[in-house]
Amino acid sequence: MDDDPLRSLERAVRGPVRDDSEAVRAAGADASHLTGRPFAVVAPEDEEDVRSLVRWARGRRIPLVARGGGTSLDGESVPSDGAVAVDLAGWTDLEEVSADGRWARVGPGLVNRSFQESLRPHGLFFPPNPGSWARCTIGGNVATNASGPRSFRYGATRAWVRELDVVLGTGERLHLGTTVSKRSVGPDLLALFPGSEGTLGIITRVTARLAPLPAVRRGLVVSLEDGVALGAVAARFARTTPSGLSAVEYVDRGTAAALGEGGMPLGPGEHAVLLLEVEADDRAEADRRTARIAGELSAVGAGSAFLPFDDADEMWTRRGESGTVLDRRLGVRVREDVAVPPGRVDDLLAAVRRIAKEERVPLYLYGHLGEGSLHPNFAVDPGTPAADRIRARTMEAALALGGTISGEHGIGRLKRSFVERELGAPAVAWLWAVKRWCDPDGILNPGKLYPPPPGDGGPSRSPSVAAGT
Repeated sequence: MDDDPLRSLERAVRGPVRDDSEAVRAAGADASHLTGRPFAVVAPEDEEDVRSLVRWARGRRIPLVARGGGTSLDGESVPSDGAVAVDLAGWTDLEEVSADGRWARVGPGLVNRSFQESLRPHGLFFPPNPGSWARCTIGGNVATNASGPRSFRYGATRAWVRELDVVLGTGERLHLGTTVSKRSVGPDLLALFPGSEGTLGIITRVTARLAPLPAVRRGLVVSLEDGVALGAVAARFARTTPSGLSAVEYVDRGTAAALGEGGMPLGPGEHAVLLLEVEADDRAEADRRTARIAGELSAVGAGSAFLPFDDADEMWTRRGESGTVLDRRLGVRVREDVAVPPGRVDDLLAAVRRIAKEERVPLYLYGHLGEGSLHPNFAVDPGTPAADRIRARTMEAALALGGTISGEHGIGRLKRSFVERELGAPAVAWLWAVKRWCDPDGILNPGKLYPPPPGDGGPSRSPSVAAGT
């Protein structure tokens, strides 16, 4: 074996290999506070180059961490020290669009917003729209099972993936899924990969399911007076969803004010706001649906006066800057992502406000109210014991209310110790069995998602490695 790993890597792949400080620094961080120092950054040319890279890494037991836009919030795309960062941001091809079949085949590096703009001439769109949609990539959306405001109606990314091409940790290529509308051929292996955070395979191609683009997508901003029961709003819309309502979002007073100061106002700025999206075939239908929504809001004591955005994407672009404006105001902080049943939203709000008060830290909050999915931002250094305590208390509060430790941001490095608390030991053992089958040497994004298995005896290719089997 060549003793110089960098020279060996350059011979193994055709794509460019960089180890300069600029490339290493850029690839060593995501949108969290976590950092790593990769050994090198590789931009593979094609799928065969990815396979060559995996074979090289497997022979040397060097970790590989796939990266797109680097917008993950829990360290999912932060490489461990000495790993190779696999830069897929250049894989932006829109290979094929089937208007009749309502699907498109794309490279994993295509940015979500660019994808949406490319689909407009076809009268189609890709429903998942994370807050980072101007920067995040389709491959990253799949890897974290990303959502966004429109998941109220359309669900998370997992529901919008038809096919995946992936390279496993063995170097083998795997094609999963189909473009036909339904198939009953054994368990759905495709469903294993959305949300797997690059720990099972490196995604090289995505076939996304698409929806017809509504003729009208109207954004509505509703100012909220103090004392409105947000849980009642969430439960009302969850129970009696008005036709055409695709998003029910909440932005608290502090975050709305920060957006206004940052040049992205969502209203006057002195109130918390609801953000709604209404879809319709024409303006008259949108007006009727807006009137019905006003009635639903009045029934739960919320305001019914709207600030309209004729282009809903403009509203979501402003809402998507929430994290950026809070970065400027607060710096690095604890950015949580928990979800509960809609009827328990007020209990969750009370819990996180109590945590902030008892820990004596400012709280800023926004999220997907219609699904009970909230993003509390605690203004505390995320690398401190206080931050660890706040994060743990927030996740425990969500679990106690029948919720989840991650509504959409994923697990990464920050939450892996809580996975067993939510899923249970047998399910974690099963996850490890899948991981070991796909990545027997443990080279794909190690230290993410899975809690360390007790008494781990090392990787195994056998699917019977689960604890107790």
